[in-house]
Amino acid sequence: MTAFRFELDAAHDPRVVAFLRAHLEDMHRVSPPESVHALDTAQLRLPGIRFWTAWVHDALVGSCALKTIDSAHLELKTMRIDAKHRGTGAAQQLLDFVLTQAQLSGAQRISLETGSQDFFVPARRLYARNGFVPCAPFGSYHPDPHSCFMSRVI
Repeated sequence: MTAFRFELDAAHDPRVVAFLRAHLEDMHRVSPPESVHALDTAQLRLPGIRFWTAWVHDALVGSCALKTIDSAHLELKTMRIDAKHRGTGAAQQLLDFVLTQAQLSGAQRISLETGSQDFFVPARRLYARNGFVPCAPFGSYHPDPHSCFMSRVI
């Protein structure tokens, strides 16, 4: 796997906008609307959110974001790998990057919300392999049978 070039991104590039639109479409395809917590491009530009894109040459390979819950707790958001790069180690490379960014920020915990449906099994396995364990809903989340909440110490 080629090393990614990571860019702190404002989500203005049309390729990034299309990538994020596909992410939201996938989430709405597999989850009921009230259970979709993916961020759109406007939300990714809000204070307290840092959004990165991952590139190989000029090809957009993935995205990830960190949302501040409080000074010691971050949420992983918008983690997505382009379909043709899935199963290549790209997701691990992206997760390693965002975990390093979380650690560098001084946070002590990182949490995430992902789906409980079969579509999300690969993501839940990746997170579990990297020390994430199930947890209660955090931040503004509420119990939801379509959501799986996970967390880990950094």
